[in-house]
Amino acid sequence: MKKQKTHKEVKKFKFKFYALIFLADLIAVVISYYVMPLVQNFPPYTEDFAFQDAVQVLTHVQQYTVALVFGVILHALSFKFLMKDIYKYLNKFYKKEPISYEEVLKVRKDCINIPYKFYAFQIILLFGVGLLFNFIMLANLLSIVRFTLAILSIAAMLSFLLLIVSQKILYKVILTTYEVYPKYEKNTGYRITNSKNIIIQMTPIFVVVLIVITLIGYSKAVTQEGYASANYYKAYIQTREISKYDVSMDKLKNILNTIPLKTDKDYYFIITPDDKEIYTSNPNGKVSSFALSYRDFFGDRTDGIWYEQFGVDEQLFSYKLEDINGKTWYVGFKYETVDASLLTYYSGIVLCVTILFSYTLYFSTKNLSKDVIKISTSLKEILTTGKGRTLPITSNDEFGDLAYYYNKIQELNARNIEEIQDNQEKLMEKERLATLGQMVGGIAHNLKTPIMSIAGACEGLDGLVREYDSSIGDPEVTVNDHHEIASDMKNWIDKIETHTEYMSDIITAVKGQVVTLSNQEVINFTIDELIKRVNILMKHELKNSLTDLNIDMNNVDANLTLNGDINSLVQVLNNLISNAIQSYDGQKNKQIDLDFNMQKGNLIISVRDYGKGISKETQEKLFKQMVTTKGKNGTGLGLFMSYSNIRAHFNGNITFESELGKGSIFHVILPVK
Repeated sequence: MKKQKTHKEVKKFKFKFYALIFLADLIAVVISYYVMPLVQNFPPYTEDFAFQDAVQVLTHVQQYTVALVFGVILHALSFKFLMKDIYKYLNKFYKKEPISYEEVLKVRKDCINIPYKFYAFQIILLFGVGLLFNFIMLANLLSIVRFTLAILSIAAMLSFLLLIVSQKILYKVILTTYEVYPKYEKNTGYRITNSKNIIIQMTPIFVVVLIVITLIGYSKAVTQEGYASANYYKAYIQTREISKYDVSMDKLKNILNTIPLKTDKDYYFIITPDDKEIYTSNPNGKVSSFALSYRDFFGDRTDGIWYEQFGVDEQLFSYKLEDINGKTWYVGFKYETVDASLLTYYSGIVLCVTILFSYTLYFSTKNLSKDVIKISTSLKEILTTGKGRTLPITSNDEFGDLAYYYNKIQELNARNIEEIQDNQEKLMEKERLATLGQMVGGIAHNLKTPIMSIAGACEGLDGLVREYDSSIGDPEVTVNDHHEIASDMKNWIDKIETHTEYMSDIITAVKGQVVTLSNQEVINFTIDELIKRVNILMKHELKNSLTDLNIDMNNVDANLTLNGDINSLVQVLNNLISNAIQSYDGQKNKQIDLDFNMQKGNLIISVRDYGKGISKETQEKLFKQMVTTKGKNGTGLGLFMSYSNIRAHFNGNITFESELGKGSIFHVILPVK
């Protein structure tokens, strides 16, 4: 499979990202280069390149350069592995290729999680590598402890830098996902509360500062201890007034044996000319090559003080002598400057202060979070109930400002809701009247037929009345004739009653559609009454469009009683039937199905057409906003108002199915008590 070519914007993103990683690593390495000699109490002058080259395989600059290269490579590879899905997404984004919502959610989750994953990985890795290097290079336990603390501070500092850098870069990636899909979801990525997040970010910096200050303080203390020990032995040696005739191995041993040791661990040494023989009073003692090299490079600058090794708290005080042959000898004492109790004390302080700081920071941020939680809870109330409560302003800071502006937005929101409700009622009333206006022609036609029939019945009655009047006293008119006339009159009267009842139904139906929304008629009504009103109001529009309305009860009882605003339900069904008629675009002899079904305690009224159907784009907007497919002739209020009416007046719902070229079906779902 051919590998997809990386877009140039993705290359820029990678370059910028890796450049920032390099910068973070460089900052950490530079700070470490200057701080490590202080916290590890490196001997004076040992940053000299020539000296380091003489005593080590790599100078400190070379060591830190290797560490920088290793760190950058390791970080780049780690981020490449963790961010492969993000790079894939960005490639698609800049190439404007289709991106699924699942991909977007995955990227958002990765953008939140990756900085914290790397944060933990970074601390564990650096601390582990540092410890390994520590135990390999150092043998002194206290030196290991000091070095471990220093490595921990470096790891914390670098982890903090990379956390901030990665969050800043990935924040911009998250923004691009909302250009692809404005949809959003809660609880994406690790759930880290504000208080924990602040602790994660602030504690490393605090620990770094605390450890550095502690180690520098300890280093200064042991340095002073070293000077005190050196001056102690210097004073004793000078009082012995050793002459060149005393400079021999045996005599020097006798003289040095008379000098009291400051501690039981101290011992003296004698170095013969050209370092051919080195004697120590302790059988296990030694003078390291590092100390001898330090003497050769810096002996004249340090007043006879030498050092055992980088980061090792052992010093040597030396005294330079000449024998009778003019050859140089060195005598002196080796002693430890380490103070285990002091380091233990400092370490305990670091631990206790860190714990105290973390708890204090946690409770402080927890207290700050309460104000944010109050606001988020109130916003949730607005989301669920439509209105929230006024927040008390308890401080004069950013949280006080936030509460103040929240209250202002709450007031504005209340005014807007009231204004929207007023406008909605006006728009819905306008739509209702517009719909009624469209019915006027049909209503006039519906009334014209019964009126003409009543007029005809009146003429028939008039003729019968005259006939009956002329028959009075006529002996040829029998009793049966009178009964026939009365029967004919009764027939005409029955017809008039039928037509007047029909007219009354028309007037009732029209009156129901004329009432405003504020005068909702909540009554018990039957399905039969509902169908009657729909037939009356839609008869003319159906007739003019040459469209048949087929009603199928599907074993639903026509006398089933519903409770609610019958006028609103009639308006909803009329709107759905009218939309179905218009879906045929003027085609004649078409059919609309009005079906009634019972399902799981719900009455489902379905209006089906076999017209042009609804596009996917329009389907996504239905019921969510006012949308019309009728161009300037439509307001988009019809379906929106229908959905609102069913939800508000019947606690029901409207669903739909549609396919282009095959038609649509709308289901009005009404709970039946």
